[in-house]
Amino acid sequence: MTYGVAINRQWIYVLRDGSIVMDWGDGKALDLINGEFTKYDPGLFSHAAQDDELETLKHMGRLVSYDRLQVYLPSMPELPKNN
Repeated sequence: MTYGVAINRQWIYVLRDGSIVMDWGDGKALDLINGEFTKYDPGLFSHAAQDDELETLKHMGRLVSYDRLQVYLPSMPELPKNN
């Protein structure tokens, strides 16, 4: 049985600088490698996260598992008040 917070895989993507992020809306994203929130310009979008990129996050302990529709995060951070 899979555990963790299920996020639709369509919200996980890679920016041109190689950051793997989760779209948080309103121009904000959660960097899944360092756990920090960042602002981004949609023009920085590179591609939807692929299995090899998700596998890297899994080995780093940043996500529990994934399938073709969902990504399972160990927990969901709260957006800082100043963002």
